[in-house]
Amino acid sequence: MARQETVESPLPDIVGNSSHMQEVYRLTRLAAPTNASVLIIGETGTGKEVIARAIHKLSKRSDGPYVRVNCGALHENLLESELFGHVKGAFTGAVDNKTGRFEAAHGGTIFLDEISSMSPKLQVKLLRVLQEREFERVGESRTVRVDVRVVAATNQALEDEIEAGRFRDDLYYRLNVVPIPLPPLRERRDDIPLLAQYFLKRYADLNRREVPEWTPELQTALQNHDWPGNVRELENTIERLIVFTIGRTVPPELLHRFGRPKYNMRSSKPRTEDVPGLIQQLVKVGVQSAPNGDTKLYDYLVGGLEKALIEHVLVQCDGVQVKAADKLGINRNTLHKKLDQYQSEAQSEEAPAA
Repeated sequence: MARQETVESPLPDIVGNSSHMQEVYRLTRLAAPTNASVLIIGETGTGKEVIARAIHKLSKRSDGPYVRVNCGALHENLLESELFGHVKGAFTGAVDNKTGRFEAAHGGTIFLDEISSMSPKLQVKLLRVLQEREFERVGESRTVRVDVRVVAATNQALEDEIEAGRFRDDLYYRLNVVPIPLPPLRERRDDIPLLAQYFLKRYADLNRREVPEWTPELQTALQNHDWPGNVRELENTIERLIVFTIGRTVPPELLHRFGRPKYNMRSSKPRTEDVPGLIQQLVKVGVQSAPNGDTKLYDYLVGGLEKALIEHVLVQCDGVQVKAADKLGINRNTLHKKLDQYQSEAQSEEAPAA
């Protein structure tokens, strides 16, 4: 006889039976059959999109489209066109009409990832879609009506973003009808063996390797690590382990990397040691190199430090602006504007005098 599912039953394609995850399953199963907006909150790598897909699959809209948009990956103007579409000639490069993601998701679900990075202008437009189920394409006055279920996700505390004036409180209340907080992996360590064995089998099969032997040493090493990248980091680590393991015995040196001291991932602001020598260098050369005229030394030094800090963190994050903005503790759009400003200043300095 098939086991009867309850609201706490595990979701398809999701591994974990800890009490934290049972609460996630309960909230997901209760929210899915409704049309209520859902806000998924969790650190990077906790599986926010997996939950969003589960909500869609368990909903009455499961036969409709599921459309994902990463709001932090595009500049404001491009994101507006991506979400709402545009008409030919609306802006430079708009050579044809384009259907936006909201239209494409009609009758289904749209998943808005990294919602905290959305600009104030687009927040207003999104609020209207949530309230009125209508919008206009870029460059067109005709109103388009849609029937779309909105699921949003964020790795930021939106209450803090509201207090800082970067996120609208009315939009927050519209999105936060059903909040689903996802626990970081360090708070559900009992699930690590289940997840690890699941990934071991998956990547062994994909790479046509033997499944490595599950030993107490391997389990201890995995469970003692804090996993700042959460499930995504664990998955990548297991894939790497499969690549470097020949046969069924995991090399001891692969286990040593899990012996790092634990640290608190809640502190995302760069520390002094993350930017070695930047302040000292700026102060040392600032007085001599500061331009003459009305520019004040303080403004010159602070501006130079900000630019050097952003460049340093971008290098640390391999040029990924979303990660850099998160590490700096600033909005993704703020970072993009500053980079545009630095590029503009560099081009001005390089331009020949008239």
